[in-house]
Amino acid sequence: MTIPARIGPWDVLRPAGKGGMAEVFRVRGLEGPFEGKEYALKRLLPTLEADADAVKLFSAEAELSRHLHHPNIVEVVDVGREGTSIYMVMDFIDGRDVGQIVKRCRQKKVFWPVDFAVYLTKALLDALEYAHHATDPSGRPLGIIHCDVSPSNFFVSRTGELKLGDFGVARSLIEGGPDQVMGKPYYLSPEALEGHLTPQVDLWAVGVTLYELITLQRPFQGKTPDEVFDAIRHSRYVPVQQLRPDVPSVIDGLLARAFDAEPELRYPSAASFAQALMPLYDERVGTPLAISAVVRGLFGTTD
Repeated sequence: MTIPARIGPWDVLRPAGKGGMAEVFRVRGLEGPFEGKEYALKRLLPTLEADADAVKLFSAEAELSRHLHHPNIVEVVDVGREGTSIYMVMDFIDGRDVGQIVKRCRQKKVFWPVDFAVYLTKALLDALEYAHHATDPSGRPLGIIHCDVSPSNFFVSRTGELKLGDFGVARSLIEGGPDQVMGKPYYLSPEALEGHLTPQVDLWAVGVTLYELITLQRPFQGKTPDEVFDAIRHSRYVPVQQLRPDVPSVIDGLLARAFDAEPELRYPSAASFAQALMPLYDERVGTPLAISAVVRGLFGTTD
């Protein structure tokens, strides 16, 4: 990765990651209201700057993200262009994504406390409830569907912030165009496999995330992609209590509804799903600071 000294009004401190479409740097503001403050800058890979589809997708993510202002969503504070390079600047989350947390729990053979799993899931649902009903500055509904909800896109900071990020494949009703199968295969709902996208696809993925947080494994499995997709279409999975007998049976009831093959029989909204979870955690136990303390314990202070 080539490390520039500066991108627009941002001083580049160090690389922070790289994906299939973009690279991320930790940066510090050089002027204006962001002077001296540190953020994450995400820019389209230089090799994709001449790719019209990649530019359109990245630009759509930047435009969509800048409308979202919620405590459980990674906030975009600046969008710009430096020469031929498009970039967006967002909150820097000093912590771990939930996928890393689940992996570390699996390595250490320790289950994530149920209170914590439920609290994290509720925070994720709060973010989606906001995103699904977000509007542009004129009040027009954006009709956002995230399309890529998964543990790796939900973050826990060292100070207890819980934030959903990566709206890179999100869909908005104002964009128009045909639906497409997007997102990670293990988290796709039956209708998403057929290319039909509604907010329900995000809620299905939340159910998968909750199951994974509690059991440390994905619910829908198989030796081949076709076997995984068949399990998804028929909602075929091992009940939580068979894997963790200490978990209240009501969790399996909630997941059975979340994984109903018929979208209309699932939770009608993120808010209703979150409401169903409310009695299942003790707010004195499952708190952001307690969760972040456990994360620090799992990874150490410098890992």
